[in-house]
Order: sequence, then structure tokens, then C-alpha cells
Amino acid sequence: MSAADTATNVEQKGYNRGLILGFTMAESMLLLVFCLLLVTGAIIANERLKANNALKDVQKLQTELKKKEKNVRDLETRVAALSGSLTLVDKRKMEEEWRELVVARDAIKELKEQGVDKDRIRELVESIALLKERSLDVVEPAKLEDRIDALMAAEKALKDQQKLEAQLKGSEGRRKLLETLLAKAEGELAKTQTSKPHEWPPIISLSEASGYYFRSASAELTDKFTADLNGSISTQIADNLKRYGVDIVEVIGHTDEQPLARPNSNMDKLSIGVVSSKTPITELVPADNAGLGLARAISVANILSANSALEGMTILPLSAAQLVLPGDKLTTGQAGNVESRRRIEIRIRRRDSAAPMRE
Repeated sequence: MSAADTATNVEQKGYNRGLILGFTMAESMLLLVFCLLLVTGAIIANERLKANNALKDVQKLQTELKKKEKNVRDLETRVAALSGSLTLVDKRKMEEEWRELVVARDAIKELKEQGVDKDRIRELVESIALLKERSLDVVEPAKLEDRIDALMAAEKALKDQQKLEAQLKGSEGRRKLLETLLAKAEGELAKTQTSKPHEWPPIISLSEASGYYFRSASAELTDKFTADLNGSISTQIADNLKRYGVDIVEVIGHTDEQPLARPNSNMDKLSIGVVSSKTPITELVPADNAGLGLARAISVANILSANSALEGMTILPLSAAQLVLPGDKLTTGQAGNVESRRRIEIRIRRRDSAAPMRE
């Protein structure tokens, strides 16, 4: 075998060793990735188990809370019934009579222990007379036992009332504890749930390119545009307001960049009258695109405000003039007759509760 053949064999063996080593490392990496996937799966399964357990705990706490609330209501009813049966005057009278009967009962007990006779009973009557002289309204001996039984029943009712009040306080404490535990469980459950992106209300765009026209260079609506506003468009707006729980409708007028050839405007003078429907929209004369966009927004807003499907909603006319392109992009300059830019956009939102209301 020549030296060249020997060198070739050595090189071939080295190559084979490198290839085997490469495969071994690749297998090791695959094994490591597999182990990591197993660990990840175990963690996810554990988190799901925690979430399910937390949900079960919440349901259990809610059931127990309902039972406790029923018990509290029952106790409140019983307390109210007992409180109604004993007025303040009755309680004071009961205490006074109770003191009197205790004296009489002790006397009777003493007589029984000593084997009393009729003469002893006369002495008891004299003792009662003495008590009367001390301003104690004591009943006659023949009625003592009946009065004692009645007062003992009243005392038992009073003790029952106090016991019910104590139970009511304990139930209130347990209810607060259950509410705390329930809030904590709901918080833990919320942490385990996957958050969803916020869903924004859709923007309704009504452009001339889609067939929604005004009279040229004015805010007067075509008959078809008016019919659509009173029909499908109002219904769509009402559905969105209900779905998203909002109460503000913004009507934004957009124009293209063609300048208006008018020297003067009466927008400052007549706009408020047109919004309040005291002045017809045809009286408005804008002198620039900002005024034209606002006039057209007022025209649409007046139609929507009169629609019964949107009753009670706040409808605000606004102008973006020629500044904003479709898709919410600021223009950098795009002259010409562009129908898609001449449009009305309707957006809905919730009123800012922190903002003061002005009349």
C-alpha cells in the first residue's frame, strides 16, 4: 500500500469519526429539546389543574355563601318578630314585676321547706302588703304562680332574642370572611385565564365613492343618502351602541384638498341654529374645507338625532377637513377630485365619566 493510500485512509477515518460525533451531538440536542417539551407540558397541565381547582372552590364558596345569607335572613326575621313583641315599656314593666315575683317566690319556697300552714300563709299575705307599701305593685298570692310562669316565658323570649342577635353577628362575620375568600379565589382564577385583546367598536365610513353623496360644495344630502341614514345605517349604529355599551356617536366630516372659492362664511353665525334644527342646513355657507366638513357632519347628525332608534344618544358633529386620509393617515398633500376622501365617518365611544356635564 502506498503512502498516498495510507493518508487517504487516515483522512477517511477522521471524517467518519467527525460524522459520528456530529450525529451524537444532534441526538443529544434532540433529547434535550424533548425533555424541555415534557417539562413545559407538565407545567401547563399543573396550571390548568390549579385553575380548575380554583373554579371549583369559587363555586363551592358561592353555594355556601348563599346558604349563609339565607340563614342570616331567617335570623333577621326572627329577631324582628321578637323585637316587635317586646316594646321598651314592656321590658321595663317585666323587670319590675320580675323583682316582685322573686321576693314572693322566695317566701313561698321558705314556707314549703318549713311545712307551712294557713297561718303562715296569712303572714305571707302581710309580707306582700308590706311590699305594696314600698311602692311595689305586687300581685295577690293566688295569682303568683301564673305571673311567674308568664314572666319566665318572657325572660326566655328575651334570652332567645339576645342569642339570635349574637348568632346574627357571627353570621355577618362569616359572610364577610366568605366574601373575602371568594374575591381572593376570583383573583387567582383571573390570573390563570388567558387575556384577550380589547375589541374596539367598528368605524362606519360613508364616502362618495360608495354612493353617499352631498350636493356639490354644500351640506345638503341627496334623497338616497337620507333614506340610508334613516334605515340600515341607523340600525347598524344602534346595534353597535348596545353591543359595546356606549352612548356617544361622533359624526366626522372629511373633504378632499380642492379649495372652495368663497370669500365669506356664515358658519360662526348659523351653526348653532342649524344643530338645534331652527335653521335649515341649506342656509349654511362654508368658505373652506374645515367649514364644509363640519357643515356636512351637522347635516348627518341632525338626521341621526331625529331617528327613534338612536333616541337618548349624544350625537356630536366634528370636522377633520382635508387633513386625514382614509385609514387614519395624515395627508402630505394630494390635490385633485378624490371621491374616497369626501366622506362621513361615524365612530362610537363611551362618555368620559370624569368630565363635567354642562348645559
